[in-house]
Amino acid sequence: MDDDTRTTRWERRTEMPLVVASVLFFTSYAIRVLGHGLPGPLRSVFLALMLAAWAVFVVDYAVRWRLSGQGLRFMRTHWLDTVVLLLPLLRPLRVVKVYEAVQRRRGRPRLALHARVITYAGLAVSLLGFAGALAVYQQEHAAPGATIRTFGDAVWWTCATMATVGYGDVAPVTPVGRVIAVGLMACGLALLGAVTGSFSSWLLQVFSSEEKPPGS
Repeated sequence: MDDDTRTTRWERRTEMPLVVASVLFFTSYAIRVLGHGLPGPLRSVFLALMLAAWAVFVVDYAVRWRLSGQGLRFMRTHWLDTVVLLLPLLRPLRVVKVYEAVQRRRGRPRLALHARVITYAGLAVSLLGFAGALAVYQQEHAAPGATIRTFGDAVWWTCATMATVGYGDVAPVTPVGRVIAVGLMACGLALLGAVTGSFSSWLLQVFSSEEKPPGS
């Protein structure tokens, strides 16, 4: 059995466990950030759940690295997976893989496939925005001179940042918060490009097929 087949089988088997681990990680992180009144032992439980979910990501990455047989080159060819492993809050960015599959697709227009990418990108924006709002709220709400004091402020700021509007009524003041802002702006542009690019590609395929003479 070749390495590609073994890797494909592994990815199919781990798809649902990774989804569950992602939900567990996000939920535990959200509770820790927003649950200011939680007792210490309970906060430790959610921290343990976060670490357990991250351990699942590490095992999956290690197994796929081993099955690929690429050695250190695996980190370059799977750079997105490497980044997501180091920063689990960026897991929604894996939608890029779906977009790349659509870009390689040939043949007749397939609205269902393009619509799937648009849907996945929309979900990725929502999840990434939620993660970004949690992260910036965690860094900002207690900082001196902060304008992001509540989680509602963080959500509003995240929406404006990912849409690259930037009203300026609230803004991060901590170094980490500003790094998060740069990342959200970049991710917002990339995911918006995935949606518009996929839709435009489908429209071009439709119009191209309509302009072909009969029997060609």
